[in-house]
Amino acid sequence: MGLNRRQLLQSSLGIGAVLVVAACSKETDSSGPAQRGGTLRVGALGTAARSERDPHANLSNDSDFLITSLVYDALTVPGGDPNVAPRLATRWEPDAERRRWTFTLADGATFHDGSPVTSDDVVWSLRRLRTVGGASKMPVAVEDIIADGPNRVVLTVPEPNTQLPLLVRLMTFTVKKDTTDFTKAIGTGPFRLESYQGGNARLVRNERWHGPAPLLDAIEITAFESVTALGNAVLGGQIDLASNVGAIAGRTAEGRGDLRVVRRADDTMLGVAMRASDGPFADPRVRTALRLGVDRNALVTQVHSGYGKIANDILGTGDPQYDKAIAQRTRDLDRAKTLLREANFDTGGSYPLVTKAEAPGEVESAKVIATQLADIGVRLDVVTQESNAFYDQTWLKAPLYTVSWGTNDSALFYAKNLMSSGSNRNETDFKDAAFDAATAKALAAQSDSDYTQACREVQQIQHDRGGYLVWGMADGIDIASARVHDLPTLGGFARVQLERAWLAG
Repeated sequence: MGLNRRQLLQSSLGIGAVLVVAACSKETDSSGPAQRGGTLRVGALGTAARSERDPHANLSNDSDFLITSLVYDALTVPGGDPNVAPRLATRWEPDAERRRWTFTLADGATFHDGSPVTSDDVVWSLRRLRTVGGASKMPVAVEDIIADGPNRVVLTVPEPNTQLPLLVRLMTFTVKKDTTDFTKAIGTGPFRLESYQGGNARLVRNERWHGPAPLLDAIEITAFESVTALGNAVLGGQIDLASNVGAIAGRTAEGRGDLRVVRRADDTMLGVAMRASDGPFADPRVRTALRLGVDRNALVTQVHSGYGKIANDILGTGDPQYDKAIAQRTRDLDRAKTLLREANFDTGGSYPLVTKAEAPGEVESAKVIATQLADIGVRLDVVTQESNAFYDQTWLKAPLYTVSWGTNDSALFYAKNLMSSGSNRNETDFKDAAFDAATAKALAAQSDSDYTQACREVQQIQHDRGGYLVWGMADGIDIASARVHDLPTLGGFARVQLERAWLAG
């Protein structure tokens, strides 16, 4: 996009300008000028038993999150490069220490009932999110969320954090102050709720929206309880778009002239956490040997059906700061065996590789990895646990287990939350003073050059001696009617940003 990090931190672009620029990162449609009108029929995963109307609660249904993201505005949303784009907030700037962040709200933003959005509404919503959603959803304490005049909100964090605009993406939904009944869904987003029944909703264009006017007249969202049912619905023409439907349906749709497969890169990571503090994989030479022992291309082909790409043992592949200069690690069986000998690794024993059927292909990936690592003399016994047992007994504790993460687009986010010594989610129990120092430097950086250099240090250390084996990234797969254009192509929850979509006649 041509915006550097300083421009991101102190963005004075209006939301309309940024959204138009961000659209340039999408695949270009060759269908001529965009057309106004029509109803887009969207299917997403969700069950009526888990349906949720409260935008600050746990939205476990994809269908609920899609509805919420179109009816309510968050302060920021995912972007391409930079990876944060304005939404209800059109500008944000930090103080010199990167602790006190000021967000300026969009001019003329109104709720669906016509009342203006004020900083008091946003403060009340953010404080409620912290209370209802918990600290994991709102990274700022209640008392550190304050209004600064009618259209500015200040968030203060205890330590320098260059990532705060990213951390409030697609979750800081604003409601009217003191709202307790969310059945009417009075938001500020590009679409407003017309009807809702059993988890299914019809949304109509919000003519007052502060951003570029949506082109669609309406979006109808239907919840499907299984990927199979969702895929069958789009293949059979009952819906126009199947959101996050997966590789199996994608393979079926390939080659059909009436459908197209939308591949959203860097959507999901499947990998292996290797405990770095103690146990059989504590020696960094052993961890490197395991990374050298896997065949990444074969894993992407077998596990992701080719809908993905290989990765390089660094989390955050969608980050504009992702360091592509670090040499791609490839399979080297001889070097792997040498490292195991140097580390005196016991190849006579066998070691459990614990997995769970959580992300598509996760159990299969464990089985393929076990087969591949047998070629360097490492015997792994794949143990599949039910998810609750996995998180009670294995996560953060076991020497070797599979992990899955949706994209967050930021290598620094993962470094801070999953690998820093003080993190309570340090999956590999990785404790490295140089890594912590580089992470802290990046979080407090006051110049583009300092930030870039610190991010490179973070990634180089993770690549050289970190605890993760990150072998590949899965594409997110959406299937759409050939009539549907300008769909999101960014990974992760950016798939819900349908406000620029349109239908050809």
